[in-house]
Amino acid sequence: MQMNKTKASKNTQTTQDKTNTSETWTNGTGLQRNYKDTIFRMIFREKENLLSLYNALNGTTYEETDSLEITTLDNAVYMNYKNDISFVFDFELLLYEHQSTCNPNMPLRDLLYVTRVLQNRIKDENLYSKSLIKIPTPRFVVFYNGTGSQPERQVLYLSDAFEKKQDEPALELSVIVYNVNLGYNHELLNACCLLKEYAQYVAQVRAYAEELPLREAVEKAVDNCIKNNILSDFLAKNRAEAIAVSIFEYDEEKHIKSERKEWREIGYREGHDAGREEGLAAGREEGGDTLAVLLQSLTAAGKTEEVNRVLLDSDYRKKLLASYFQKENSPV
Repeated sequence: MQMNKTKASKNTQTTQDKTNTSETWTNGTGLQRNYKDTIFRMIFREKENLLSLYNALNGTTYEETDSLEITTLDNAVYMNYKNDISFVFDFELLLYEHQSTCNPNMPLRDLLYVTRVLQNRIKDENLYSKSLIKIPTPRFVVFYNGTGSQPERQVLYLSDAFEKKQDEPALELSVIVYNVNLGYNHELLNACCLLKEYAQYVAQVRAYAEELPLREAVEKAVDNCIKNNILSDFLAKNRAEAIAVSIFEYDEEKHIKSERKEWREIGYREGHDAGREEGLAAGREEGGDTLAVLLQSLTAAGKTEEVNRVLLDSDYRKKLLASYFQKENSPV
C-alpha cells in the first residue's frame, strides 16, 4: 500500500454532537456515557480529520470535503453493535472502527451494519426495476491499539466463520485490521498526524495509569499532551469531555482483560473436571480461550442472559462447552 504524506488538519473544530440518545451506561464514577463517545470518534467525526485519515490509508491528497457524506447511523446500537464512523466518499462506503481488543467477529458485525446502511440508502429505489441499482463499494477497516500482541496488518474474513468451508464462498466480506500502536505502521501514522498523536496520547494515559490513580493519570496525560502539542487543539477545547471519555475507555479495557482472565480460569477448571482427553487438553491449553470465544460470541449476539447463565450455571456451561468441543472435533 502506497501512502503519501497528507495535510492532516490539526485545527480540530469540535462541535458538540446534538443527537440525543437513550443508550447510556455508567461504570460507577457517577458519569453517564453515550455509546458513541470515544476519543477516536470525537477526533475523526470532523470531516477534515476523517479525510486526512482516508488519504493516509489510500495514498491520496484530497482536500475538499463537500462530497464526503457521513452515514453513521444515529443512535445506532444495532444488535449490540456500535460503529465508530461510516461514510461515503469517492464512490466507496467505508466503515472505520477503533478497537482495543481484536474481535474475530468483526466481518459478521460489519455485514449486519452495512446492510442497514445500504437499506437506508436505497429505501426509495425499486429493487424490482430492470435497471441496475448502483451502490458505493464497501470497505471495512479496524484501527487496533490494544495492549495485546497483534501484527501490523491482518485481514479477517467472513468465510472463516462458515461451518462448511468452500473454495469460493458465495458471500465474502473482508476487514483489514491495522495495529496503530506506537512502533507499528510507521508509514500510516506519519501520513496522518492526528492518528499518530492519538496513539501518543493513548500511550501516555497507559503509562501514567501504571503509577497514578486513573483520573489523575488521564488529567496528567491531557495536560502533558497539550503542553507538547499532541492533540493540543482538540484536548484544549474538549478537556473535560476528553478526560471523562478516556476514563471510561480505560476502565472498559481493564474490565475486558479481567473478564478474560476469569474465563480462562473457568475454562481450565471445566476442562479438568470433564475428565475427557479433549476436555483436559482444552482446559490446559485452550480451555480458557475456548470459553472466552464462546462468551464473546454470545455477547456479540446480544445474548446477555445466556452469558450470565454460562458464568453462574456450571451444568449449562458444561453442556455448551461439550457442544462446542464436538463441533471443533467433528470432521470438516
